[in-house]
Amino acid sequence: MAMTDLVHAPATGSRRRPPPLREWLAPAIPGNPLLSWLGPLLVTLFAGYLRFDGLGSPKQVVFDETYYAKDALALLEFGWEHNTVKNADKLLIADPDANIWTDGPSFVAHPPFGKWMIALGEWMFGATPFGWRFVPALAGTLSVLILCRVARRMTGSTMLGCAAGLLLAVDGLAFVTSRAALLDIFVMFWVLAGFACLVNDRDRSRRILAEKIERGDTSLYGPFLAHGWRWGAGICLGLACATKWTGIFYVAAFGLMVVLWDYGARRAAGVRAPFTGTMLLEAAPAFVQMVVVGLLTYLATWWGWIFRPGAWNRGQASDHVLWRPFEAMPDLWRHHKQILDFHTGLDDKHPYQSWPWDWPVLRRPVAFFYTEPKGACGGAARCSREILGIGTPALWWGALAALIAVAFIWVMLRDWRAGAILVGFLAGWLTWFPSAFSERTMFLFYATPLIPFMVLAVVLVLGYLMGPAPASFAGAHAARPGKSAHYDDASEGVSPLPSTLPDYGEGGAHTAVPAGPSLPGAGLRRLVGAAAAGAFLLVVLANFAYFHPILSAQTIPYDDWHERIWFGSWV
Repeated sequence: MAMTDLVHAPATGSRRRPPPLREWLAPAIPGNPLLSWLGPLLVTLFAGYLRFDGLGSPKQVVFDETYYAKDALALLEFGWEHNTVKNADKLLIADPDANIWTDGPSFVAHPPFGKWMIALGEWMFGATPFGWRFVPALAGTLSVLILCRVARRMTGSTMLGCAAGLLLAVDGLAFVTSRAALLDIFVMFWVLAGFACLVNDRDRSRRILAEKIERGDTSLYGPFLAHGWRWGAGICLGLACATKWTGIFYVAAFGLMVVLWDYGARRAAGVRAPFTGTMLLEAAPAFVQMVVVGLLTYLATWWGWIFRPGAWNRGQASDHVLWRPFEAMPDLWRHHKQILDFHTGLDDKHPYQSWPWDWPVLRRPVAFFYTEPKGACGGAARCSREILGIGTPALWWGALAALIAVAFIWVMLRDWRAGAILVGFLAGWLTWFPSAFSERTMFLFYATPLIPFMVLAVVLVLGYLMGPAPASFAGAHAARPGKSAHYDDASEGVSPLPSTLPDYGEGGAHTAVPAGPSLPGAGLRRLVGAAAAGAFLLVVLANFAYFHPILSAQTIPYDDWHERIWFGSWV
């Protein structure tokens, strides 16, 4: 059931009884609860098979694994990153237990948590390619499950939720970064997990808001809401920042987004002073839950640097262990300034660098690995074996069109889902532009955290194409076009209503209307829309299957490899 359009009420002239405020603000998500988990779990198993199949191949250090695999191992050994001997990569491939350490700590450009996640796999399976790629593959797989559930919650459709997970499962860049010991897949995972917490909290808090108001438990400013899921969002976003500093932009963007959600909910519920109520009762707690909790989470991931003396810039550690977190803060601040100086001054030229405006069109991918093994592909005179860090073109180019459509949906209809998708995408894309203008070195795989929001844009547009299921309830999960509309606040959207429906109170905005009989042609629309959606998914699946050999280091004839290099900028 795709709740992406509102079935118009029949022009009978009779007054329709409005639903309770609880159903108005946060209607239940339709569908079978068992299927709502079974479908996403099946899609997740498929994604896991893709990511774990042949995970230890190639048995080499691939691209930036040369930094993160060894840094992760150093965290296990010392608690902080350590210098290694010159040929450490070869020594590890030959013997996972080899002594690769030389004197002193090493300077690192990123916080430690992503490397701690890689280290978990090395602790379980050893310092082998499979070991250092295990947790990235697990994070990439679990991201599919999270996206399935988030998309289902946002669209009210298990089918669209599964479609979202399937698209993420077969995206080339998500696939490649899930199979390499790099950090960007962890940023994607934690940002998506934080976003999922916020979307879940939106539904839950609106439900509690409605229940409290219906009980009369309110005031001029509305009731206080605990927003329990935001504690989880703060932890997840803090861990994203503790992987790469780019997570900070999501904290800021999502923080503003939830305040707008809170204001919209209070206004829609008829609270007499919604803005003041939001500022007093929700904005300050949201700051604590998302910023303060995120900061504390971030600092906690530096425990090895803080408690185990010897790290870069650590200085003299106190003999009193409990005092070390406090006396380490000045050193940690200086260390962060040095990391910031490194990033702002990073302008070395690289053959695979690209700019953020190149990313949506896949102008310049990254060759993570390439070799030409001799006599390894039958009778072909020349063979190729590559891991090309590139998104599935059909998905990315389709997502570019979908994002433009989503922007129009938000501007014209103020659909909250369109706004949330745009916030997630722009927080991870536009924020790279200032660095690009200063010619900082950057790569396509920096766009990995954007992929879930690109997929959400696609499924939202597909849902709009399909329209509602017959005789369904169109709920607060959507805002739809209509001939007669009642306009609510800008954060909640335009919700079309029959003029006979009464308001719930001052500033109220209806977001759920029981659907009447289906409009003529609605069944045909759903049929055509479902066919278009299915066709798009099949095209993306076929495109991924076609590119799979050069995403997974399969040995193929050079001519077959060259056929997949569609543009000269891909070499």
